[in-house]
Amino acid sequence: MFLAQEIIRKKRDNQTLSDAEIAFFVQGISDGSISEGQIAAFAMTIFFNELSMSERIALTCAMRDSGRVLNWDAMNFGGPVVDKHSTGGVGDMTSLLLGPMVAACGGFVPMISGRGLGHTGGTLDKLEAIPGYNIMPSNDVFGQVTKTAGIAIIGQTGDLAPADKRLYATRDVTATVDNISLITASILSKKLAAGLGSLVMDVKVGSGAFMPTYADSKALAQSIVDVATGAGTPTTALLTDMNQVLASSAGNALEIAEVVAFLTGQSRNPRLQAVTFALAEEMLVNSGLASSLAEANAKLQHSLDSGLAAERFGKMVAGLGGPTDFMEKSEQYLDKAPIIRPVFAEQQGFVHSMDTRALGMAVVGLGGGRRVASDSIDFAVGLNQCITLGQQADSNTPLAMVHARTEAQWQQAAQAVRDAVVLADSAPEQLPEVYERIVPQAV
Repeated sequence: MFLAQEIIRKKRDNQTLSDAEIAFFVQGISDGSISEGQIAAFAMTIFFNELSMSERIALTCAMRDSGRVLNWDAMNFGGPVVDKHSTGGVGDMTSLLLGPMVAACGGFVPMISGRGLGHTGGTLDKLEAIPGYNIMPSNDVFGQVTKTAGIAIIGQTGDLAPADKRLYATRDVTATVDNISLITASILSKKLAAGLGSLVMDVKVGSGAFMPTYADSKALAQSIVDVATGAGTPTTALLTDMNQVLASSAGNALEIAEVVAFLTGQSRNPRLQAVTFALAEEMLVNSGLASSLAEANAKLQHSLDSGLAAERFGKMVAGLGGPTDFMEKSEQYLDKAPIIRPVFAEQQGFVHSMDTRALGMAVVGLGGGRRVASDSIDFAVGLNQCITLGQQADSNTPLAMVHARTEAQWQQAAQAVRDAVVLADSAPEQLPEVYERIVPQAV
């Protein structure tokens, strides 16, 4: 029999906790036998004394197992179950693209996603811009849509990793959110409860990234890769650039419109395509659907050229309550803002840098994101035709098109965009879309 205070004392003194001690503490978080004060003390000891790799794996597995762990064996999918997770960014719609692309290549992607957080857009918020789309279906519907479409993107149900929900709520009010051990366990407990065969992690780097520095982003990526693999789910990660808006748009209905245009071949932002393909290639190789990145690339290109990826997305939308003809008539279904006007720079020049986080907050200011959890979302507002680093801004090339509900909101967002974009006399050095590939280290 363990005592919670002795476990806290042991970690306070920077000693290594056993798997059994961690499992006991997590069970107490789940069943309420451990108090909020003890959870707060536990989180703070970890904040100051990082967990070892064995402790991180034990914490992740205990939190994963604190609720329902999905098992897809009875569904007889006939292919590997694979997923991708991102630390979040601005104009990042890769999940909505690579999910149907991987499904068209023979994978099955039961993706449990989240809402927008701070300046980052949420996959669920984007999908709810589609009329009728149900982000909280029954488990039977979730499984059935995954089987028929190969992809189903839904929200986290209360029975998946419930210990994480309570631990995160305490971390949020005790300044212990930004800790790599706890972030790793929080992300992976929910992802691994989805019964995955393999996982790819997209960790952002730059002015719009969750982690403040490249070194921090890399440390988080390595931690996630090592812990997930140690927990039995083979995982790799990519460090990808978030020093500018990833796609051409940022805002819920606007991003869905860009997803449809990408999948149907109407238009494809080169940066978005590069990151999407890189992540999807990892998914195919990790799951055994391709023997090399080159083979994966060819299969993914075929999924787009053949129309199969677009078809899979349409099946998912219809299966989860959206329109059956959404891919053909998306413009009729997506809400549009009443004020749509370009914002121009006050001087001519090349885009040298941009504060991507500030651009994300401009979308939040328009109503396209939440300042607090209870805020409602205006799906129509946001930015599109976003300028890119190195591009010249002049009287013909705007910084972005601002989609707003009111004139006052448009003016505020336009100024935020101008403030976020820095111009110079010459173009900056081009940044890579993918900086580094992270693979498991021997532990």
